Amino acid sequence: MENSLYVGLSGQVALEQKMALVANNMANVNTPGYRGQNALFKEFVSDQRRMKEDVSLVYSYGQYQMNDPGPIKVTGNSLDAALVGPGFFGVQTPEGVQYTRAGNFSLNALGELVTARGYKVADQGGGTISIPGDAKYVSIDQKGVVSTDAGAVGNLMVAEFKNYQKLDPAGNGLYKTTEQPTPAQETTVIQGKLEGSNVEPVVEMTRMIDISREYQAVQRMMQNEHERQRTAIQRLLQKS
Repeated sequence: MENSLYVGLSGQVALEQKMALVANNMANVNTPGYRGQNALFKEFVSDQRRMKEDVSLVYSYGQYQMNDPGPIKVTGNSLDAALVGPGFFGVQTPEGVQYTRAGNFSLNALGELVTARGYKVADQGGGTISIPGDAKYVSIDQKGVVSTDAGAVGNLMVAEFKNYQKLDPAGNGLYKTTEQPTPAQETTVIQGKLEGSNVEPVVEMTRMIDISREYQAVQRMMQNEHERQRTAIQRLLQKS
């Protein structure tokens, strides 16, 4: 296989990965608190000892999230909470504390505040938040303090980070990171509202069409290159 086919193949692999992210964005256009993802690529120059010459390939460098906030929608549900600012809610998972922007909370059978997937919402100290079964109302203030008619029952963990690009998607609207979180200074909590996905469907559809066209163009280039090689071999055979 010649170098042009190696380059084309690496480009197609990169475009496939990019399409997968766009498709995932589209699938989460209505997911509360979802942050759209974009692919990152960079040039990779192959080893000259194997390729006999420099070959510039496409290398998948990872992905980054779009940190623009999603639209805030009024739900009227006292257990729903939206974040205004860069912070994330803390959530207890089997892999430890992870983070989410989705504030569509509910109560489990034990009266504990949980996410839509059933994970317990973390208290500021890392524990759980339980609502008494006889509570007449639930209120959440701007600092995340959860109260009932009997008084305060917990304080939502709201964490901020120095580098939000180091938050890695963990699925189910959760993010994991090795970054040490800091208490929220620029984030406030709003009760009875939800942050929607920041994905713009029209933009993602346009990106999907562009990626498909790029993939087809690379495929045509590779087919033409294959035909060129085959023709060259046939002519050499005829002369021999």
